[in-house]
Amino acid sequence: MTLPILDLTRSFKDIKPEVFKALERIFDAQSFILGKDVSDFENHCEKYLELPEGSAVGCASGTDALLLALMACDVHEGDEVLTTPFTFFATAGAVARLGATPVFVDVDPVTYNINLDEALNKITSKTKIFLPVHLFGQMVPLEKVLDEFNSRGIKIIEDTAQAFGACRFLDKKILRAGTVGAVGCYSFFPTKNLGGCGDAGMVVARDSKLAERLKKLRVHGSGATYYHEEVGINSRLDAIQAAILNIKLPHLDSWIEQRRNAADYYKLLFKTNNLQEFITPPAELEGNQHTYHQYVIRVKDKRDELMNYLNENGFGVRIYYPLSLHLQPCFKYLGYKEGDFPVSEKLTREVLALPIFPGLEEKEQEALVEKISEFFNK
Repeated sequence: MTLPILDLTRSFKDIKPEVFKALERIFDAQSFILGKDVSDFENHCEKYLELPEGSAVGCASGTDALLLALMACDVHEGDEVLTTPFTFFATAGAVARLGATPVFVDVDPVTYNINLDEALNKITSKTKIFLPVHLFGQMVPLEKVLDEFNSRGIKIIEDTAQAFGACRFLDKKILRAGTVGAVGCYSFFPTKNLGGCGDAGMVVARDSKLAERLKKLRVHGSGATYYHEEVGINSRLDAIQAAILNIKLPHLDSWIEQRRNAADYYKLLFKTNNLQEFITPPAELEGNQHTYHQYVIRVKDKRDELMNYLNENGFGVRIYYPLSLHLQPCFKYLGYKEGDFPVSEKLTREVLALPIFPGLEEKEQEALVEKISEFFNK
């Protein structure tokens, strides 16, 4: 048996006729940039996320979503942005691109998300933004620090690239990932739980003035055509991506449920195969609905050897992430060193992502876990 870490073909087969019909319509109309497909998708996302009309702004990628959010919140050279060192590069890269300083905060060893207590302790007079990441599909409990950051005039920009559809249930209230802070940033890269057929992203803001500014910034800072109120960027969501995402959005909750069921089955298999000594499955914080964009375990010993063994036997597994951002060569100028963020660094030596996607079969999970058991008992 061979099993890739992700197989998008299984969920695509059910929507293929509808996607091809939409593509034909777009090509017949020859209307590719923004337009009705994009505005429809923005409206559908607003309803899904329970946001006011006009809150959602489609853009060209998740990275651009972060950049636009930081620009709209007036992040400039000399400003500090609190964020995590254990995430994809774009989070800190967007901060550095504007000349601001990423200030890293270590992460929680259970959820892998940013440590909120440590974040509060890192606030200085230069702190402009708190930029948490809802990593691997699990929300940071932002309600615990929302009032504190707001009282200090520090805006929260949520990196929700991996967590569209994630939420928290608190006192009969639903907090949806990307809607708690001032701005939420989403990625619709093909591998995401809600993914297009290329790069695509979205920014959301409840504040109508902030949302309007985001709309201008995505088209070179232009309100009326050829009249530019400020310098923005070219980051428009195209109609093809929006049309495909419109088709996929109604299926998202079902696909998330399949991922959650697969996560539960992995946990059961680890227990029945007596692997608790070697493997720690991902934990779901109380109140959270984890969407399992990635299913990331911790391997206490011989992580790399296990990864190579599984890959050699046809099972796709991968490391997210092998090097913390504070140790990346491009951030050497920040002055961090090994040992500064011990939890993040420990995770880079232990984490391993297993296959998880809609359509994953139990027999495939059983074969993978059997091979893991074989590795540790050989």
